[in-house]
Amino acid sequence: MPDNKTWAREQTDRVRDFYNVYTRGFSAEEFQRLFTRDTRDAYRYFSRGVDREGLERLPWWKRPMVFFRGVFLAVTMKMTPARRVLFALALVAAVVGLLTMLDGVHTAWIPIDPIVLRVPLPAPEWPRGTGWLILSIFGLTLLVVLEVFERLSLKNDLEIARDIQQAMLPSGLYSSGGLDAYGVTRPANTVGGDFYDILPRPDGRVVVAVGDVAGKGSPAALLMAILLAMLRTLLDEGLDAVPLIDRLNVQIGRHAPSSRFITLQFVSINPDTGDLVAVNAGHLPGLIRRRTGAIDRLTEGGIALGMFDHSHYTAQAARLEPGDLLVLYSDGITEAESPSGAPFDEAGLMAIIRAHADNPSLPEIGKAVIRAVERHAQDVRFSDDLTILLARRPIDSGFTPSPGADATGFGEASGVRDSGLRTADSDVVVPPIPSSQHASFQRKPRSWSLGSVDPGALDPGIRRGDDSLDGVPPVPSPESRVPNPESRTLPPAPRS
Repeated sequence: MPDNKTWAREQTDRVRDFYNVYTRGFSAEEFQRLFTRDTRDAYRYFSRGVDREGLERLPWWKRPMVFFRGVFLAVTMKMTPARRVLFALALVAAVVGLLTMLDGVHTAWIPIDPIVLRVPLPAPEWPRGTGWLILSIFGLTLLVVLEVFERLSLKNDLEIARDIQQAMLPSGLYSSGGLDAYGVTRPANTVGGDFYDILPRPDGRVVVAVGDVAGKGSPAALLMAILLAMLRTLLDEGLDAVPLIDRLNVQIGRHAPSSRFITLQFVSINPDTGDLVAVNAGHLPGLIRRRTGAIDRLTEGGIALGMFDHSHYTAQAARLEPGDLLVLYSDGITEAESPSGAPFDEAGLMAIIRAHADNPSLPEIGKAVIRAVERHAQDVRFSDDLTILLARRPIDSGFTPSPGADATGFGEASGVRDSGLRTADSDVVVPPIPSSQHASFQRKPRSWSLGSVDPGALDPGIRRGDDSLDGVPPVPSPESRVPNPESRTLPPAPRS
């Protein structure tokens, strides 16, 4: 058994180690900034909503209470309702505790003149140590206020990043050249790593893609922006599907962290004939729901992008007949879990697709899928982003743009890169768009129509409760989910 000196030395070493770990990175200047710059910035932020002019019109004895109430509400109303109530209860408990500790009130004589004049004032009597308790309450409250201020600053930055991210994605319904396409994404956080793109090419083909960056939040959003920029740049070079994905994989491997990778489903469609070429880079297989009810899967491709620089990919050929529905989606939809842990699964997705396959409005189908996933998950917070992209050739396929669609085919023009491009299947170089036609591709005000879709239903805060899902069948249980006998995998495209 160690003697007292050895035991005391061990305890001293433990305390010293804890102190060194806890104060790592601490500096006196940073501590001073808590009460100077940080407190001043927080005060300015939370007091800017106080009506100064109205405050001046009040009697002087009302001003402090009105000002304090305004600042208090400015701080607490930025919290969630549950945290707001907890913070208020903690403050009330502190006040009740201090009043309970009060021993009484005595008279304190305040000297006005050191020799002659003194003024009696009532003073509370508290046990020794009460001052330290009050100081700790003040310090903890200040810490909460500073944390709320810092989180709000970060939240504002993330909301700006979300707006930028949403601006990078196509908005509205694309309808041009005999093909309708629509995509929607719902990030699990303010920003996310899922993405989709709808890119009309100068040769008349349309590229649609859905991807998923490993992880979520800001890091995934940054990689998503990098991938979109690379994808659009390589498309402008006129590459075919397989060489494009090969080069995209090399670039992602060079510029993304080694712990990150990206899955992608890439599909190039000829709207006139319905012929398509698809490359699946480690993504969930795209689905083609035929008019007959059969399901084809787009499985050919390779591993996820960014894992190995020298990976090679294969293409898969198929045909999208008029009335067929192409469905590209991310794993956030099929892996969304109910409170009991049951995933939504592909069977749940296909149940919604079958129920709405004859609906002529792609936005309404996308809305139904997102709402069904929300209903399945109930109050469980999503752990991954939700993204779905739908494309279909109308039964009366022909070049008849939908009402509100401009020269690009979108309800809102998203801009067209007009450099000379090489077609996907030939060496013919398509000349750039004449400058006289550029006016047709200007961004238009957000006045297009999405049919009966409520844009609020596609917002990250999708409503629950009274939003009904009439006509949507319940998601099958895991026990009842069996492979579709009509499901099949299409053969790969012949390599050139």
